[in-house]
Amino acid sequence: MAVMAPRIAPVTFELVTTPPAEIEGGRFVHVIGTSVFIDDTPAEDSWPRHFVGVLDGRALYAVDVPEGADPSDGAQVDLRRYFSMVDESSWVAAGRAVQLVAWARTHRFCGRCATPTARSERFMSMECPGCGLVAFPRLSPAMITLVTRGPDGPDQEVLLARGVGWPEGMNSCLAGFVEAGETLESCVIREVHEEVGIAVDDVRYQSSQPWPFPHSLMIGFRARYASGELVLDETEIAAAAWYRRDDVPPVPGSISISGRLIQAWLDEG
Repeated sequence: MAVMAPRIAPVTFELVTTPPAEIEGGRFVHVIGTSVFIDDTPAEDSWPRHFVGVLDGRALYAVDVPEGADPSDGAQVDLRRYFSMVDESSWVAAGRAVQLVAWARTHRFCGRCATPTARSERFMSMECPGCGLVAFPRLSPAMITLVTRGPDGPDQEVLLARGVGWPEGMNSCLAGFVEAGETLESCVIREVHEEVGIAVDDVRYQSSQPWPFPHSLMIGFRARYASGELVLDETEIAAAAWYRRDDVPPVPGSISISGRLIQAWLDEG
């Protein structure tokens, strides 16, 4: 009789603002610059810490390591490398830890009256005891869009571009930050036109991804080519071209939503 391997439950991450009373102990993400070192105990009790959430049934805390200190003795890893070492839930939790520490570091004083701020006991916010201004963790929404040309099928093309300063040969989807007063769909249309000069329509939401570099929320779309010729904004785009499925150049891997958008399109063919 065949013996079935035990089912391994996926790691879960629950975003809550305060540690549940029934959970004892925890793990600690030491944030060294923007890299992380994770341990079962905090390296120093006096260093500021922030509750991140519940990772796989254990409370997770971010520890703000002072500049010049290194409790990892050189073993810390940056978030891009960490992605290849752990499951996605653990990576998202570590990214949130880095974002919370960066937020606390840059909101020690009120932006309106310069009074030292204090952490709220109820919310994930820094509050000014002087004027009452409340600052929540910064989040910058950005659209990222896979543009296709032609009818669905094996002959459909996709638009990929290489940003200024990117490695030679690496291409990706078009992306840009959402402006105040703008819808996500209008951001897609505007950014595509600004970056490569073409018009798109049929803008469709696909998925989203937290992107802690340093505090973005990437919101993925598909859009269809409508009209125009490629005219690049050379301050942002070094190269852009249309590709068939059989000649797609090097693109980002599964760490990024761009890689997932491209792979989903490839799988359709």
